[in-house]
Amino acid sequence: MRKCRVNYKDHLAGILTETNEGEFVFQYDGQYVKEHPTDFLTFTMPVTSRPYTDKRLFPLFEGLIPEGWLLEIASKNWKINRNDRMGLLLACCQNCIGAVSIVPIPEENGE
Repeated sequence: MRKCRVNYKDHLAGILTETNEGEFVFQYDGQYVKEHPTDFLTFTMPVTSRPYTDKRLFPLFEGLIPEGWLLEIASKNWKINRNDRMGLLLACCQNCIGAVSIVPIPEENGE
């Protein structure tokens, strides 16, 4: 299971998880829900305490991953398969342009 913190501006907005079954789950942080109820990351994912789940990486996060020649460079340098979308997100999207940033959460033993 791979996870990352999703920051919006200077705030922890939530946690994105790729489960061992290959599903993606995004859960807004409880504190963020209370303090920033109208600061959604995207129109398709309004702030809520319920988790969002999907079999594919959410479009918001897909849009952060490089494309074209930059994707080729990232894939080769980090030896990440182009189809490993979560791996690319974790490797490439820590210092994105814009308000959203990704901070990998190290895997714990047993996960």
